[in-house]
Amino acid sequence: MKAYELQHTTGIDGWVPVDKPRPQPGPGQALVRIHAVSLNYRDLIIAKGTYPGTRTPIVPISDGAGEVVAVGSGVTRVKVGNRVAPTFFQVWTDGERTPEKVAHALGGGVPGVLAEYVCLDADGLALLPDWLTYEEGATLPCAAVTAWNALVPQGGLKPGQTVLAQGTGGVSIFALQFARILGARVILTSSSDDKLAKGKQLGAEGLVNYKKSPAWEQDVLALTDGKGVDHVLEVGGAATLPQSVRATREGGHIALIGLLTGAPGKPDNAVTGSKQLRVVSTYVGSREMFEDMLRAMAPQKTKPVIDRVFPFDQAREALRYMESGGHFGKIVISV
Repeated sequence: MKAYELQHTTGIDGWVPVDKPRPQPGPGQALVRIHAVSLNYRDLIIAKGTYPGTRTPIVPISDGAGEVVAVGSGVTRVKVGNRVAPTFFQVWTDGERTPEKVAHALGGGVPGVLAEYVCLDADGLALLPDWLTYEEGATLPCAAVTAWNALVPQGGLKPGQTVLAQGTGGVSIFALQFARILGARVILTSSSDDKLAKGKQLGAEGLVNYKKSPAWEQDVLALTDGKGVDHVLEVGGAATLPQSVRATREGGHIALIGLLTGAPGKPDNAVTGSKQLRVVSTYVGSREMFEDMLRAMAPQKTKPVIDRVFPFDQAREALRYMESGGHFGKIVISV
């Protein structure tokens, strides 16, 4: 079968096309014919060697969707023909996050899904509804579940509250969509007026161009009558966290998610404590969260926003496109 391996962590060219034997499912596993995968910023920094815990060679990418074509002994929760997407953490099915449940993530600690066939834990598969295509389903395991976990299980989002979504990558656009489903107001930031216009079409009510307004937290405060937002999805990292703190209301919630500016954010307890903020690290989520998210999407048949779909033989070009930062929403590779 065709696949890619990350053979060295010196950059995008470390993704190398290879031929591998078609795997066979063991006890408790399902063999999935992968139809599509999607990229996350994590895939880029893994390829560049700046993400901890990655071993090589390894099949990259955590997010995909496909069809079950065989099952191993003892498997009852999925069957041949089911349309599925793997969970980011194969053994975190429900409950609270523990070190054991998040020890092995697809495409980093264990082989990922950029291959024609992949053996996965049957308990680590979510069933896809028929109103989602494989390309759409492939966008969900990491970015969508992260946004859902940040807003709902961790954030306790309520109708009428205000969410600040930073940028227009996968997590932030899913956060915009989920917040609107749940009756919340969204303020979106971007360095591009064109992307902000697209965000407005998705329901963003407040739009802030942080390139034109470097002190963008002041714009956010103005849009909330000086009070600040209830929730922030902090995807920037250390460089943007101080502004996020200033943009959040007393007693508000900040979900620490990303490190787009180079390093994870570390809140100043003197500042966050004086505002009594809840600052929580969000690391994707469980299968149960994935399934709850799909149920919330079902009434309106909410569709993920896909920027572009690349063919399998252009996987490295897809990763370069992510590196350029030109995308709005998710980047998908058809397998």
